[in-house]
Amino acid sequence: MKCWNCEQETRGRPFCPGCGKIAARPPGATFFDIFELAPSYDVDIPALEKQFRELSLRLHPDRFAQADARERRLSLEQTTALNEAYRTLKDPSRRAFYLLKLHGVELDREDAGVQKQMPLEFLEEVMELREELEEAMHAKDLTRAQAMAVDVTARQREALHEAAKALRALQAAPDNAELVRKASHEMGRVRYFTRFLEQVEEFEEEAVV
Repeated sequence: MKCWNCEQETRGRPFCPGCGKIAARPPGATFFDIFELAPSYDVDIPALEKQFRELSLRLHPDRFAQADARERRLSLEQTTALNEAYRTLKDPSRRAFYLLKLHGVELDREDAGVQKQMPLEFLEEVMELREELEEAMHAKDLTRAQAMAVDVTARQREALHEAAKALRALQAAPDNAELVRKASHEMGRVRYFTRFLEQVEEFEEEAVV
C-alpha cells in the first residue's frame, strides 16, 4: 500500500519510510511486517521488546491529539495492531499458531480440516487423558490431577518443540505440505494440552474453595 501523504510504498510498516507520516494498515499485512521482520519461528525477543516500546511511544494517540481526523484514526488502528502483534510474536505458542495461519491453517476454527485428520494415536491419547482426569476429579483427587499436569506439561513442551522444527524447515520449503501437516498436528496437540492444563487449574481453584 502506498502512503496517503507521499505515495511511497509502506510495506506494512506503521510509518512511511519516505515522509515519516503514520501509515494505513494494508490488506494482507502481517504482524511481522509491523516490526520489519521476515516470518520466522525464531524471534529475537529482547529486540522485539525494545522495538515495541519505541513504536508504542511513537504511535500513542496522545501524540496525535492535535492531528487531523485521519491521523488520529490511524494512530488507534496501528496501536491496536501493534499490541496484538507483540502479544502474538513474543509468545512461542501464539507465534507458532500464527505462522500456521499464514500457511492457511487456522486451528482455532471449528471447521478446520486438520482437526479431522489428527493421527489415531493422538485421539487415543486424548481419550485416555480425559478419562483419567475425569476419574481424578470425580474422586476429588487433586494430587493425582496435579501429577497428570506435570506429565502433560512435558508433552506440551515436546509437541511445541516438534512443531518449531517443522516451522523452521518450512522457511526453506514454504510449499511443503507435509511440513505444514506435521506442524499442524503438533500444534493441535499443544492446543489440547493447554486446555487440559486449564481444566486442572480450575479443579485446583475449586479444591481451594
